[in-house]
Order: sequence, then structure tokens, then C-alpha cells
Amino acid sequence: MATTFDATQLPVEAERKPSRAAGFLNSFLLRRLLKALFTAFVVITLTFFLIRLLPSNPIELFIQELMVQYSMPYHQARDQAAALFAIDLEKPLILQYFDYLGGLVRGDLGTSILSPGTPVTSFIKRFLPWTVFSVGLALMISFTSGVILGLLMAYRRESLLDHILTVLASVLSAIPNYILGILLIIWLGVRWGVVPVAQMRGSLSPGVQPGFTLAFFQDALFHAALPIAAYVLTTVGSWMLTMKSSTISVLEEDYVTVARAKGLKESRITTAYVGRNAALPLFTLLAISIGFVVGGSVLIETIFQYQGIGYVLLQAVNRRDYVVMQGVFLIITLSVIFANFFADMLYSWLDPRIKFGAAE
Repeated sequence: MATTFDATQLPVEAERKPSRAAGFLNSFLLRRLLKALFTAFVVITLTFFLIRLLPSNPIELFIQELMVQYSMPYHQARDQAAALFAIDLEKPLILQYFDYLGGLVRGDLGTSILSPGTPVTSFIKRFLPWTVFSVGLALMISFTSGVILGLLMAYRRESLLDHILTVLASVLSAIPNYILGILLIIWLGVRWGVVPVAQMRGSLSPGVQPGFTLAFFQDALFHAALPIAAYVLTTVGSWMLTMKSSTISVLEEDYVTVARAKGLKESRITTAYVGRNAALPLFTLLAISIGFVVGGSVLIETIFQYQGIGYVLLQAVNRRDYVVMQGVFLIITLSVIFANFFADMLYSWLDPRIKFGAAE
């Protein structure tokens, strides 16, 4: 007797499980990384074209100067400018863009227009560490102080101390850092004369060599003291208010009440239950703020004549040095984008409810 084929009798193993590759493609980590890379590509492209929409052009200004001072015809002045600055003035903009992308793939950020022979990477290596030192140290000081004071304000809420610190934090967070920088120069340097502002210009005193020596660190801190003070005073208030608000909301959670009912010490409740959960949003904001370390230094470094990467960026903008501008904007872009990526990773590590492989 012939038997008939019944599809329902197939083994259950015939249903294929998702492969590991498919699971990885759907992972939290990979999706965040691809998003960061795509954002970086878009910003790099926009920056390249928007920079060239700025009024004026360093090459054309140089050509006009040669024509006026030496009575050169336009084509001769243009050829001399092209030879001096090593730029093909006839190349279409789209081809310049592809050349720029090709250089990025090779790790070449180009050569400064107004400083022929000087690669952009040398500017970044020379000036970026000073910005990271000043703004990074200020960020750590303001964050730590803000978390401690905000926690204290939440536990002492509605007290005289809470009212004083809240008003102080509100005032400090409302003052722009460049305004406070100008006030520090006027009052501390000019009116009262307690700070030698003229000697504090630059990032390092002449004759002091970088190295792991006490003299070097003292001199570097001396020159960065005013920028650090301006950064700390204008950012600590926001950390205080954010930590206070977050702590108050955590104190109202049921698990804090249960912990107190179990008779746990208040110090343990503060650190293990309240402090850790209240600081979660602040750690995410801290990671994002780290990305703005590079870009947030332009005005402060100019005011104090502190020679960091922000100072270099402003000089490049004023002189229309497109290649240097592109290089610095690239560093700012990558620092902000990957700081956001790191913030996602950090939050998923601090909060066990978020997993890398969790679907969004």
C-alpha cells in the first residue's frame, strides 16, 4: 500500500534558527556604530562644501595683492599663487572633494594653504593636547563638584544651604563662559591686579620643555588656570541642578523606602541605591560633554590667548585656511559623534536593563 507524504511529520529542526551573523547585524553595538559612521560621513561632506561658501578666499586675496603691489597681470599672479600654495585652481570642486575623501582614507588631512609644507596633522598634534588638558581637567572638576553638591542639595532640600546653592548654580549656569572670561581678566587682572594676565598668555612659558617633570606641570597649570576657572564656574551649576533633580526623584522610589525599612545604613543607601541611580543620566551627559571638549574652546582660548586647538581654528577661519579648518572640524565632528556612541555603551553598562543585543 502506497504511503502518502505528510509535511507535518517533518522534524522540528527543519525550522532554521537565525544565524549568528544575523543576530550580530541586529545587535545594539553594530547599529550604533554604523549610525555613528554614517553621521560622520554626512557631517564631513557638509563641512567640506559649507566652508567653501564663506566669503572671501585666501588665494584670491593673495592674487589681488600681487596685482596691486607688483602690477602683475591676473594670469601671472594666479600661476604664482598656485605654485606657492600647491593648489590646482582649475580643478572642479567635486574633484577636490573626492581628493579630500581619498586623503582621509589614507590618514592624510592635507597641507595648510597659508603655511605651505605644514601638514594639518602637525597643527593637531601640537595644539590639541593643550585643549584636552585644560577643558578636560575643568570638566572633571566641575562634574565631580556638581555631583557632590547636587547630592547634598537634594538631601538638604528646602534648607538655607539648598536655597543658597540653588541660586548660585542658577546664576553660574546662566553666564556664558566668554562673558565670565572677560570679567575674570577685567577684575582679577586689571582692577585688582592679583593675576598676572600678561604672563599667563600662551600654553607654556618660553624655555620650559614638555616632560614628566614638576616644573612642566606647574607651568602648564599656571597658563591654563584662568581658562579652567572659566570652564568650571560656568558648567558646575548645571551639574548641580541636574544631580539635585535626579536625586530627588530617586529618593521617592519604592526601593529606597524598602531599603530604609530593612534597616540599612543611610551611607549605604546613599551610595549603593540613591547615588548610583541618580548619577546615571549625568554619566551619559558627561560622555556627551567630552565630545564637545574640542569645539567648546574657541572663544575662551581666544580671550585668554591660550594656544589650543580652538585658538588655531579661529585663526584658520579668519585667514580662510580651508584645509586647517577641515582638519579641526573633522576632529570636532568625530569627538562629538563617538562621544555619543560611547555614551550609549556606557549607559548600557551602567543600566543592566539595556543589553547590546536588545532590539530597539
